[in-house]
Amino acid sequence: MGSAVLDALGACARLAEDSDAIAGAAPRYVAAPGSAEEAAAVLRVAAAHDLAVVALGAGTKQDWGLPPRRLDLVIDTTRLIGVVEHAAGDLVAVVRAGTPLSSLNAKLAAAGQQLALDAPLAGATVGGTVAVNDSGPRRMLYGSVRDLLIGITVVRADGVVARSGGKVVKNVAGYDLGKLMTGSYGTLALIAECAFRLHPIPAARAYVTRRMAPASAGPALTAMRKSQVAPSAVEIDAPPDGDCEVLVHLEGTATGVDARAATTAKLLDGEVSPSPPPWWGERPWRSGDVGIKLGVPLSRVPAVLRAADGAAVRGSAGAGVLYAGLPGDSDPESVVRLVAALRTAAEHAVVLTAPPAIRDRLDMWGPVRGLGLMRRVKEQFDPHARLAPGRFAGGI
Repeated sequence: MGSAVLDALGACARLAEDSDAIAGAAPRYVAAPGSAEEAAAVLRVAAAHDLAVVALGAGTKQDWGLPPRRLDLVIDTTRLIGVVEHAAGDLVAVVRAGTPLSSLNAKLAAAGQQLALDAPLAGATVGGTVAVNDSGPRRMLYGSVRDLLIGITVVRADGVVARSGGKVVKNVAGYDLGKLMTGSYGTLALIAECAFRLHPIPAARAYVTRRMAPASAGPALTAMRKSQVAPSAVEIDAPPDGDCEVLVHLEGTATGVDARAATTAKLLDGEVSPSPPPWWGERPWRSGDVGIKLGVPLSRVPAVLRAADGAAVRGSAGAGVLYAGLPGDSDPESVVRLVAALRTAAEHAVVLTAPPAIRDRLDMWGPVRGLGLMRRVKEQFDPHARLAPGRFAGGI
């Protein structure tokens, strides 16, 4: 049976090794298709043999979410690479899902353009970034993945290739499949290609920082929201104890950035630098630790800092997306209490990653609005629950 399945999967497939495990789940096969059509053929074989499938890019976020309930086949997207089309005049690029964000922006830079998605994790791919709806500090100005994604090509669980959106920013025809796929953790379809809206690379950048007591962060952030300096990001770094640091990132013309940086430095009583501090864009945890993503109304950022007793907090105080981190050897009961406190202080809190001893004691996703609708969408796209089963909220 195993040999017959491997033969059916084709030349792009091999038997899995121990290193191919996903969140502790060991697959039987790994396939690395080189095109959407080849991926479709692989998924048709998976459907015929009822194989549970998880997509893998660079593997930077495979410990996010819950482990798959079952896993037979890993689809490695690292051969799905390259820019399909770069329409520089329209500020649009179409790129394959396995392409690292860093190499995409290196290519776009030759035309003075960028995909304005910061990559907090080195090596992160386009498909993985879309699948978990990941974005960095500059989401405040440029928006998140959902805002920048204007078209998508996916392969459904039955091997059918589906496309949505277009290659122009104002294309509104058809169902916006991209928004549905964004943040779905690979549970609805395999992402093959993405079309993005681009932005020019700014001529100048500046970073204004100030260290302060956490109790002073609220007034400082309020002052920034009321100002006219139009920052690209307003970030905060609050260690478990001691002072926090507020950072305002500015982009634009050299003259404009200089003037806005001077105004911001006065407002914050801060210091101006041409480069960011080491923590810029980094998550406040390491591999094996507890990592929590928080959606926070801007007025409640100070409350979250108070609730995060013993946790490091970092992220976008200007866009209301913060991250909290705890050591992986933390007492599980204390983590449960902290997550409950953060869910009270924030709008929502999702535990992205945690060691098994802690993960098993938690509701990783917390209360999820619209879960019934999400289940029905899953049933439409993947009625036999073969794509990343159990990775998403509610066991989807």
